[in-house]
Amino acid sequence: MLLICESSNLNDYLVDHPMLTISHPLIQEQSKILFAGCNTVHEKVDRAFTFVRDHIAHSWDIQGTRVTCTALDVLTYKEGICYAKSHLLAALLRSVEIPTGFCYQKLMLFDKPAKGYCIHALNAVYISSIKKWMRLDARGNKPGVNAQFSLLHEQLAFPLQSNKGEIDYPIIYQHPHPKTITTLKTNDHAVHMYTKHLPISL
Repeated sequence: MLLICESSNLNDYLVDHPMLTISHPLIQEQSKILFAGCNTVHEKVDRAFTFVRDHIAHSWDIQGTRVTCTALDVLTYKEGICYAKSHLLAALLRSVEIPTGFCYQKLMLFDKPAKGYCIHALNAVYISSIKKWMRLDARGNKPGVNAQFSLLHEQLAFPLQSNKGEIDYPIIYQHPHPKTITTLKTNDHAVHMYTKHLPISL
């Protein structure tokens, strides 16, 4: 799919945002620990992606009730849905000057269209060595979900099923979408939010 940048200025994908909290000491400290010994953009992206994917639980997978919102929340409590996890990945990568944006898909919420749809969040990262944006999905792997980072090809969490009404939105947003922020801010039970209150379109 052809990705379309909301802004042509890479610096717009480096700025802080209330959902990212890049300047917070705990985010900065995690960044220093995480990227110690990394020499290339590829290494940093791989390490940040793997950390958020594997060490931050997806709220639905653990049936957690806490709703995390900012990157700091996610880092502190080590859990969140895809919207929140995308905030943390962006914060960590932007903290080391790697342009990172936000992408979205409309997916089936479960296994059938009749069970409804939801907006799913992921990130896009600019890899300077190949002068290319690549999408990454740090939602968290489990049986049937195997997201990976590779310079050769995109491997997201969920293969798109357009014949079942699923949609890839091509825009790489500078900031988290307002609908996803509102969802996190107006709910106080993660499982209930996930099953009843996720937006179904942008």
